[in-house]
Amino acid sequence: MNNFSRIDLNLLVTLDVLLAERNVTRAAERLNLSQPSVSVQLAKLREVFNDPLLVPAQRGMRPTARADELCEPLREALESLGRAVAPTQPFNPAQATTTWRVAAADYAESAILLPALAGLRSEAPNTRLAVVEAVPSRMARQLEQAEIDLFFHTSVGAPPGLHRRVLFHERYVLAGRAGHPRLKRRPTLAQFCALEHVVVSPGGGGFVGPTDEALAQKGLARRVALSVPHFLFMMSVLARTDMVAMLPERLARGAPGLRVVEAPLEVPGYEMAMLWHERRHRDPGHRWLRERIAASLQVPSEASR
Repeated sequence: MNNFSRIDLNLLVTLDVLLAERNVTRAAERLNLSQPSVSVQLAKLREVFNDPLLVPAQRGMRPTARADELCEPLREALESLGRAVAPTQPFNPAQATTTWRVAAADYAESAILLPALAGLRSEAPNTRLAVVEAVPSRMARQLEQAEIDLFFHTSVGAPPGLHRRVLFHERYVLAGRAGHPRLKRRPTLAQFCALEHVVVSPGGGGFVGPTDEALAQKGLARRVALSVPHFLFMMSVLARTDMVAMLPERLARGAPGLRVVEAPLEVPGYEMAMLWHERRHRDPGHRWLRERIAASLQVPSEASR
């Protein structure tokens, strides 16, 4: 409507009541205004819409064809606006039917989402959780456009401008199959380099990682025989061969069929973070989800940080 900029919201509220009551006096009573004030507003509405809107009838007033067209969309618009400006309601997880979408690689699924899952199902049984593939290049766009609610990623490499909450600091350990003859004790650096290693390359096909960078600083190199895109396949490879891997400790500890020992060199670890966009920051349900995930990992609450 070209005249939208000329309309006072109060005029639309008055029109809604007039269309419902079809009587200026009763409309004035509902609006807690004087009858002359409502008559003045009706005159302004007629000017804005270039239509009489309400005309005298035997009993009260009857709407014009233009007013009939306005009645339903005007009511829906005012109801939507009322919901938009209403005070935010507290989130009730027991009654919520929200579907959350989070992006996580298989490591984050095991280290972050799995510990949180039981609590989410217990406290919010009617909600749903969709875990989608974590593609770092899409992170900022997906969060900004609300395609996903949370993205789990290392702090390093996270786009600026996003809210970030560090969940834990991860370190690397050396892992191989249970009963591996070279992992009965911590290997020497020379023994470590002689072992056949498998690495995870999320982008695919890479044979170099943080361990190789740490070795290069000592003028050494290891034997990387296999590169895989996911930790799940890596774990199967370790359990069934004599290959070894430098694994995140949270993934390796307690894994069935594996033996874990300290590596003979220090490999820098990383911070694992939960990332989200400003548009979701103050949403009560989203805040609850963040708190439940953090609580499952015993991370201090946002309010205490």
